[in-house]
Amino acid sequence: MEDRDLVSLWKSYDKKLEENLLLNRKNLEAITSIKIQSFLASMKPMKIFTIIIGILWVSVVDVLLINLYTIASPFFLISAGIQVLLTKLAIGIYVYQLILIQLVDINEPIVAAQEKIAKLKSSTIWVTRFLFLQLPVWTTFYWTESMWKNGSIALYLIQAIITGSFALLAVWLFRNINYANSDKKWFRLIFAGKEWDPLIKSMELLSQIHDYKNETINENASL
Repeated sequence: MEDRDLVSLWKSYDKKLEENLLLNRKNLEAITSIKIQSFLASMKPMKIFTIIIGILWVSVVDVLLINLYTIASPFFLISAGIQVLLTKLAIGIYVYQLILIQLVDINEPIVAAQEKIAKLKSSTIWVTRFLFLQLPVWTTFYWTESMWKNGSIALYLIQAIITGSFALLAVWLFRNINYANSDKKWFRLIFAGKEWDPLIKSMELLSQIHDYKNETINENASL
């Protein structure tokens, strides 16, 4: 066999190898895209359930606030009002997240999909912050004027410690719940589960697809 034939055979083999590698990458991208869609879809049931429970809860509290407005303690009205307001805000964010999940299209440019998932991540952090802001009002809704007029010093101290502790915890969590602390044990404890894990896995897989496409572009450019 002449040298020219060997070179031709080598080029033919090299071309087939490149085609196989390209096909394998495309298949890997397709499989990865399916996984991402599966991860995102797994987040929907919990969010829908949370929205339904949230709507039922705020409906009940709103009815109570309306019916008890003239007779209830101001502490109850203010505490319940703050709680239901934050819950409504959380429901709105969950609805927004469902829309985002529906809008994520793996076939669109990777940057666009990454942007939507980044918004999902950011809104998940924000909704958790808002929900933790409710902590103090769970220690004040049962207060009454009689309690403060006729209570003992011990009662005042205990209540101040409880409410103050919950308020400090709420403020601390609001300030510290951010992605920069995602490696902390307390953060993972709060966010572990269907609300967070599929999101992070989707981000990682999207990054892999981005790398696959960059490798393909670089290889094609070098040919």
